[in-house]
Amino acid sequence: MEGRFRVSRRRLLAGAGGLALGMTGLGVRAQETKPLRIGVLTDMSSLYADVTGPGSLLAAKMAVEDFQASGPKMTRPIEIISGDHMNKADVGANIAREWIDRQGVDVIVDAPNSAVALAVRNIVQQNNKTLLVSGASSSDLTGKSCSPNLVHWTYDTYALSSGVARAVVESGGKSWFLLTADYAFGHAMEGDIKNVVQKSGGKVLGGVRTPINTQDFSSFLLQAQSSKAEIIALINAGGDTINSIKQAVEFGIPQGGQRVVATVLYLSDVHSLGLKIAQGLQFTESFYWDLNDDTRGWTKRFAPRNNGRYPTALHAGAYATTLHYLKAVDALGASSDGKAVVEQMKKLPTDDPLFGKGSVRADGRKLHNMYLFEVKKPEESKQPWDYYKLVKTIAPAEAWRPLAEGGCEFPKS
Repeated sequence: MEGRFRVSRRRLLAGAGGLALGMTGLGVRAQETKPLRIGVLTDMSSLYADVTGPGSLLAAKMAVEDFQASGPKMTRPIEIISGDHMNKADVGANIAREWIDRQGVDVIVDAPNSAVALAVRNIVQQNNKTLLVSGASSSDLTGKSCSPNLVHWTYDTYALSSGVARAVVESGGKSWFLLTADYAFGHAMEGDIKNVVQKSGGKVLGGVRTPINTQDFSSFLLQAQSSKAEIIALINAGGDTINSIKQAVEFGIPQGGQRVVATVLYLSDVHSLGLKIAQGLQFTESFYWDLNDDTRGWTKRFAPRNNGRYPTALHAGAYATTLHYLKAVDALGASSDGKAVVEQMKKLPTDDPLFGKGSVRADGRKLHNMYLFEVKKPEESKQPWDYYKLVKTIAPAEAWRPLAEGGCEFPKS
């Protein structure tokens, strides 16, 4: 197994003794003394390593620390193990299967890359464990591929596309060309973007699909340039977004009057690009470190432990969803029944320093504000990592796809 993927184990906290835990639906008590094990399945070595990776592992660790520090809680030991799925669905599935079958993992967190998340979703549901998706974005995870064992936290393709596409069309960007990452996330986002653009009165003139982890976007950008579309939408993420934006600037596309729109943009991307290149980009996001006193306070604790790098929204999501999971397990009294834990997560109102108050909907969709941001000009930035200005706060009712439109069937049964 070790030759096929990398997995590391890290014990974080261990309580003394066991806690008498209630069994769901039964009037008896049982001793559940084995460690509660959290598996952070992430990208440690490829194009999403900066936006998730070690930062997501750290964020989950901080959630455990903060949960234990908040008052008398379960004395059962809590462990975290981590694995690198390398953006391969089969590798992610193998890690999940190994964790559940042999290592007693109760919950899997993060799962950036929608193809990986969808593969892991099947294994988790088959084994009645819990999947907390804080890294992947496909809206199918609470749509046609929803699961009673899954919570989708940070964002999704519907929320990301609806905010920025509406704003761009309303500002005059009527004709679009789409550069789409050719896997589950890109396909879902492409559909959402087309729907929002057309409903808003715009038109998609064409598009091209690009392999994940692409180094050379020249041929794709030339197609976009020759389309004469007013808007060139980059439906990619991480390293692919950085490369495509840099090369678009090198080709003189923005200088020629076409507007480049990033449908997914992370703080680490802007840091890598620099404000001179990234300035003016508008995008939708669920978290920014400088939103309020709570986000700033948490960031001051996070950044020194993350080699000085500030948190992305996906790091925030890994923290918040892990914290809410632990609250649900504590309230329920057990973690072995994944479906019951997810039901408890939906019953409990959410409240954390990064996303504030919210809720988890019947289909597993976490509901909170989304934000339309614009990247600052270099002269507007006053301190390190001071990159965004808030354009608009998007309330949950506007940000997220209505439950009835997603195609999720299990809440109806």
